[in-house]
Amino acid sequence: MDRPSPLISVQREDFDTRTVIHGLTDGRVDIGALVTFTGLCRDEAGRLAALELEHYPGMAEAELTRIGTEAIERFSLLGLAILHRFGRMEPGDQIVLVVATAPHRQAAFDGANFVMDYLKTSAPFWKKEHGSDGSTGDWVAARDADDEARLRWNPR
Repeated sequence: MDRPSPLISVQREDFDTRTVIHGLTDGRVDIGALVTFTGLCRDEAGRLAALELEHYPGMAEAELTRIGTEAIERFSLLGLAILHRFGRMEPGDQIVLVVATAPHRQAAFDGANFVMDYLKTSAPFWKKEHGSDGSTGDWVAARDADDEARLRWNPR
């Protein structure tokens, strides 16, 4: 059976999780598990008024496609969607959605985790914090914890 292609979208506008799920599952009776992950903008204990997300157009979509294709192959996923927003996000706004479908739950969980670990370290997205005090911070640096999380998929 041919492997599906991942559904990829990098967009300014918000997304509807139910619509994405229906797009992956309608008419399918072979799916035994569906895992969703939604990343939200948080307020950092009241310190953050907004988060500005930028991306490298074209390259971001290509990298998400590469990550998604690898996840589908590696975990035998039946379907995968990766949506990532850009622009100004306020606390509570949705930023990223990953939906993974598989015959069994572990593959769906692992596929979604794999996508997020690679997205956080490989995809060309940048974040700038806007403080609730009116300040604009620097671009947010990569976190060592994200790199460590990615390493679990390629143990040495």
